[in-house]
Amino acid sequence: MIIFVDENDESKRLDNFLTEITNLSRSKVQAAIKKGDVRVNAAIKKSSYILKENDKIEYAIAPENEVKIVPQDIPLDIIYEDENMLVVNKPSGMLTHPTALECENTLVNALLYKYGENLSDINGEFRRGILHRLDRNTSGLLMIAKNNRTHEFLAEQIKNHSIVKKYRAIVKGNYPDSETQINLPIGRNLKQPHKMCVTPDGKDSTTLVKVLKHFGNEASYLELTLVTGRTHQIRVHLSYMNHPIYNDTLYGAGQGKVKTEEQVLQSFYLEFTKPFSDEIIKLEIEPDEKIKKVLNYFENRREQ
Repeated sequence: MIIFVDENDESKRLDNFLTEITNLSRSKVQAAIKKGDVRVNAAIKKSSYILKENDKIEYAIAPENEVKIVPQDIPLDIIYEDENMLVVNKPSGMLTHPTALECENTLVNALLYKYGENLSDINGEFRRGILHRLDRNTSGLLMIAKNNRTHEFLAEQIKNHSIVKKYRAIVKGNYPDSETQINLPIGRNLKQPHKMCVTPDGKDSTTLVKVLKHFGNEASYLELTLVTGRTHQIRVHLSYMNHPIYNDTLYGAGQGKVKTEEQVLQSFYLEFTKPFSDEIIKLEIEPDEKIKKVLNYFENRREQ
């Protein structure tokens, strides 16, 4: 099996990454790495090797109790589709793909039910069709590849940052500037590996911020454009600026008076080149229920 590391998996340990995508035990993965059954860019690496974007991992590890990803009849909100790809609106609360701990009710389970084997497998069985990801509690637009050729075509656009991705978010406090650019390097938090952080030795990361509305000193409604696409980038950048996303408890917001399923963040706009053509596809969706709920709360408070 061959897998290429994308920007969402960089900075992970080699053994942790393979454990995640293969559903094998960490001890079995580590034994295979030690034996030389795993190579990174054609070289043998230690289990502790820290992955870099575009690393090519080749591995041959016999399965233990192989976990089968079961197709599930879960409704898909398809915003765009052609013969090579589709774009879905992922709801908040849904994992993009299965993990070693959760193998059901993910977007991949739903995709397998509708498309079967007609999905790219470049990133393994657990990530069929998946080109990029959204956090569980972030809703919005995701591109899906129906075949490997399309996967490579779109992955090249992601790598070159030629895809336009825009998000909506409500953040705590009065965000100071109407339009600004956040340029802060992001890397994995070594003390809390499930989190990312701003760190001098991190990857260059850029987020464009546009204020859509202020709600006094309580909150701000923002439009955010990703220039780069690091894991948790928007959440980390805004938290570092002391304006964490509303209800993002992982990055310091705490639970606000309006209860929602964690961060009030939505990927609402995608612009990309249609596979194997020069046509530019532009897609935009309406604010999701979390955005509407929190906006309604602050709008009503302002009118009182």
